[in-house]
Amino acid sequence: MPALACCVDAATIPPGYALTGDSYLPLPETFSGNFPGTNITTTIPTSNHPSILPSLWSPSLSESLYKINGWGAPYFSVNSTGNISVHPHGLNTLPHQEIDLMKVVKKVSEPKSTGGLGLPLPLIVRLPDVLKNRLESLQYAFDSAIKSQGYDSHYQGVYPVKCNQDRFIVEDVVEFGSAYRFGLEAGSKPELLLAMSCLCKGSPDALLICNGYKDAEYISLALVARKLHLNTVIVLEQEEELDLVIDISRKLDVRPVIGMRAKLRTKHAGHFGATSGEKGKFGLTTMQILRVAKKLEKARMLDCLQLLHFHIGSQIPTTELLADGVSEATQIYCELVRLGAGMKVIDVGGGLGIDYDGSHSANSDNSVGYGLEEYASMVVQAIRFACDRKLVKHPVICSESGRALVSHHSILIFEAVSATAAEAPSVSSLGLDLEYFVEGLTDEARADYHNLTTAATQRDFDTCLVHANQLKNHCVEEFKEGNLDLEHLAAVDGLCEILAKAMGAFDSVRTYHVNLSVFTSIPDFWGIGQQFPIVPIHKLDQRPGVKGVLSDLTCDSDGKVDKFISGESSLPLHELEGKGGSVNGVSGGGGYYLGMFLGGAYQEALGGLHNLFGGPSVVRVSQSDGPHSFAVTRAVPGLSCAEVLRVMQHEPEFMFETLKHRVEECGHGGSSEDEQDVEEEDEMARVTLVSGLARSFHNMPYLATTTTCSSYVSGGGFCYQEYCNDDNNNNNCSAVVGGGDDEQQWTYCCA
Repeated sequence: MPALACCVDAATIPPGYALTGDSYLPLPETFSGNFPGTNITTTIPTSNHPSILPSLWSPSLSESLYKINGWGAPYFSVNSTGNISVHPHGLNTLPHQEIDLMKVVKKVSEPKSTGGLGLPLPLIVRLPDVLKNRLESLQYAFDSAIKSQGYDSHYQGVYPVKCNQDRFIVEDVVEFGSAYRFGLEAGSKPELLLAMSCLCKGSPDALLICNGYKDAEYISLALVARKLHLNTVIVLEQEEELDLVIDISRKLDVRPVIGMRAKLRTKHAGHFGATSGEKGKFGLTTMQILRVAKKLEKARMLDCLQLLHFHIGSQIPTTELLADGVSEATQIYCELVRLGAGMKVIDVGGGLGIDYDGSHSANSDNSVGYGLEEYASMVVQAIRFACDRKLVKHPVICSESGRALVSHHSILIFEAVSATAAEAPSVSSLGLDLEYFVEGLTDEARADYHNLTTAATQRDFDTCLVHANQLKNHCVEEFKEGNLDLEHLAAVDGLCEILAKAMGAFDSVRTYHVNLSVFTSIPDFWGIGQQFPIVPIHKLDQRPGVKGVLSDLTCDSDGKVDKFISGESSLPLHELEGKGGSVNGVSGGGGYYLGMFLGGAYQEALGGLHNLFGGPSVVRVSQSDGPHSFAVTRAVPGLSCAEVLRVMQHEPEFMFETLKHRVEECGHGGSSEDEQDVEEEDEMARVTLVSGLARSFHNMPYLATTTTCSSYVSGGGFCYQEYCNDDNNNNNCSAVVGGGDDEQQWTYCCA
């Protein structure tokens, strides 16, 4: 019987079937083996050879492979130990100030008994020093452009809180930006309330920009903010809002400051350009702008019109497009000055993009073709040129650069807990004698097999693959009809995989299962295809040996990451230590941690509760002069199972009581013959089960360490896990009982 001669020496594999696109993978070694029923030895390329890894890899090669020097500069690099290092002050970071991310993970995730904080993963690490540096860098870019171009006014930005409404982020922006008159932008009533509260501690000149659709309550609230001496501007998104502003301001006896959002003709066609152009969602047309101006003049309030706002779209790809939009808007601004409006501010909106893929390309939705300095220079130049031509006084320049401010300062860290095997089976593992295997096939399948072996003998590799696919398809159909047993079908699958691997056509991409919910933590990837840099945060002094995609915990086929900033459908990854990997480093010889970077904008605000996975744990990490260069100034665990259930209108306390009564009703007697011993064993079993149930309500929904899963089988009672939650910004965190005020409702037994 002809042998499967298609499994040839590695040296004779045709170039078209080589492992193309795998330049980051180790050099192949060979596998030798015999096919059943044959005397032919095959040599097949296999995965990495450990002995070649140290001499062929270095941290600098990892920086190049993952493009860290592109998207990460000046905040992230790979240190000499192969870990991701944070430069909290950007280019001004001194060597001793660098923060090793793995040391942060170790401090946060290790048990309190060993000096850690006992906080479960996944984890968001917030770096306020990076946020401060971004704000200062943006301010410096505009200040430099204004000075160099002789611009006769100043810049003062606002942070759009919709990007991330977290209290400490907003408070940091106000604190860091107070010296620069940095303000806030709100787009809803609750955002306006938090902005008002935070700006009470900010600069009195800081702008409070009120965007979004508005009803009477929203406008009343904004006018109250003005009565509180906050520099509030109500930006009209619809012409009808003006009537409410005029009416309510008179009732409250407040002179409002009014802005208008212009709907420009300028539009970019990129991924984020849908909100721009004449068909955009927000803004007033030229006809509406004129009607608003005339109505204000009639109401003797034209001096109240002081700001013009526009928005071309997020991630503006080029400064040429930016200049086009700014020039158009400035012409409208100048015309409003001519009509007698009290214009003072031009708000260029959002759109300042960041380089997600490190390519510095204007042709990619994941990148932009400019930096902060080029952006600021173009804005100042376009406004100055248009105003000078019309002899209009230079306005205050405002921007709403949220993405560019907060994206870099937040890192999502998660763990790969297992990976699927991607190696083709060995010949010996097929488990069937070849002659028996062939005799069990149908006539059509047997013909496919003979054609396959003939093509293999002739080294006709294309025909080989065709007949292999036909053989597999025929066998699948026969199996569905009940004419082929499972062993034969498995043998066919195995033979086809061996053939594909021998020819370099085997799909070697592995699926890494990660302790994460894509829907909760990376919603923009699922919703709009936004790609973020994802990188192992350690082992970067070692060559990655496999390609992988990331599969999350949710019961949804969309819960995976299979597109990466490199343009590839897989990511270079390292082998997991130990069989099947580990969970939070407890088993398998240590965890494998990855970080998603540049995700500080929108991801937390947009994340949902798919499968009732709540948000990750969050820590605030500041640079310090301590032994590890950092201090954890705040640590908060992610939502517990009880908390996410409560969000969906369930009542966890009653649920627990129901389950507790069911445990008591069922009874769990022991095996002892002594009646008293039986009662004691029965009571201990109930104690154990109820304690475990209580713990389950209070634990996070994500995968937990082995130690936290033992409450159903141990004899101890339930005790709350403690977390660090200190508002005093020091590293001597005080413990907070996980159950909080509800502790007594949940205790059933004593430990």
